[in-house]
Amino acid sequence: MKRIAFYGGSFDPPHRGHLAIADALVEQFGLDSFVFIPAFHAPHKARLKPTSAYDRYAMLCLATQNPANVMVSRMEIEVPERPYSVETLSRIIKQMPDHEIYFVIGADSWRDILTWREWKKVLTMVNIIVVTRPGVEIGVDHVTEEIRDRIVDLRNGSEPGAVATGFRSETTAIFISDAVNMDISATEIRRKIRESDPTWHQDATAEVANYVEKYQIYS
Repeated sequence: MKRIAFYGGSFDPPHRGHLAIADALVEQFGLDSFVFIPAFHAPHKARLKPTSAYDRYAMLCLATQNPANVMVSRMEIEVPERPYSVETLSRIIKQMPDHEIYFVIGADSWRDILTWREWKKVLTMVNIIVVTRPGVEIGVDHVTEEIRDRIVDLRNGSEPGAVATGFRSETTAIFISDAVNMDISATEIRRKIRESDPTWHQDATAEVANYVEKYQIYS
């Protein structure tokens, strides 16, 4: 049985923090593959207009050329009705019935999870990995007791591979991981680009930076 993690989001733009999450979780969870899923447009952020999905997809492809087990999926940008996560996960489960599926969300998404459509179902369909972020508290009081009972806290020194070798369950779990301790904001990157602050280059790969500048994505 292969272990595959899916990480959905805007990735506007994709940055080194996103790539660090992929690398760290592949090691910590013994994943066979890590798949980014750029959203056409996040349904719960309807008031915000994102960069073209195709530009964000292209930037992710450029950023993830290596290693081979980190990939990018078009499953959401090819669906014009802007699917919710619950619908995307249903498709993944149907397509991969014999795989162990993990769904990665950031600290901000965990904080706002009650705004997601059918959020309780999302948190029980597959294993969830909540990735911490400096300055964002990972609280649990906003979710139900049933959800809290399924939380596995891997913070503070969990050894790489510990989950892969030590966790087996017939039910899904919600893992909290602090495997990545980087505070990089896509919002801040876009602001720096608009203000001609060159320091944003340190937060993006050279390939993404070249694409942004060549096509004036945020100018």
